[in-house]
Amino acid sequence: MTWLTDNFATLLVVLGVALLVIEVGVFGFGLFILFFIGLACILSGILMAIGILPETMVVAFGSVAVLSLAFAFSLWKPLKKMQDSGGSKEVKGEFIGHSFILASPVSATQVSQHRMSGVDWKVKSSEPIAAGTLVEVIKVEVGEITVAVNA
Repeated sequence: MTWLTDNFATLLVVLGVALLVIEVGVFGFGLFILFFIGLACILSGILMAIGILPETMVVAFGSVAVLSLAFAFSLWKPLKKMQDSGGSKEVKGEFIGHSFILASPVSATQVSQHRMSGVDWKVKSSEPIAAGTLVEVIKVEVGEITVAVNA
């Protein structure tokens, strides 16, 4: 037990780094809460190591709680804005450009189905296309493909 109390500041810093690694590595920087707690642990450990805070459990829990809240209130909006600024990126998948003959008509209101690579896809189009028409995949979404007449 004396080893724990003698190395308490170091353990807090290591715990903080581990939480940051978990936040980024496992959750892909999507949760933020582990990030805030990790930063608070690191800062609390540093403050204890340089003698500003006493190395006790009560002070550690209190400082981690207060610093986590402070980080959350000050960094939430900038981090959320940074996370959302990625924009939507359309993926050029292997199905884009794939041509096939429609089994049934499609339009903006009428959806058809097409089996491709062992999966039944919903087929949609912004314009009416009759059955038997050669079409090309122009967009792929989860479970849906958008087609246009193959020119």
